[in-house]
Amino acid sequence: MAAPRYRAAEAALLIVEPLDVFTAVFHRPSGVTHLLNEPAPQILEALGNEPLEMEALLAWLAERYDLGDADGSGTALLCARLDELEAAGLVERT
Repeated sequence: MAAPRYRAAEAALLIVEPLDVFTAVFHRPSGVTHLLNEPAPQILEALGNEPLEMEALLAWLAERYDLGDADGSGTALLCARLDELEAAGLVERT
């Protein structure tokens, strides 16, 4: 069975506004504004271009940010953030 791929909600459905250490994301379909902190905005950025599997997403983020993944904590963190973003309707699993 193929690994799941994740993709961000369509850009037209989101209004994204950086606010100091947070990023406000208004999700048009639900009418809810989400306040995100790192690494959630970066995950949305990575998934905005094309759907990615977990390993590819982790590699994309690791190229740009210090994930401190020597002990595997980056993978666990990424899984948790993806679950949260999926529950909020900002990311979907395909």
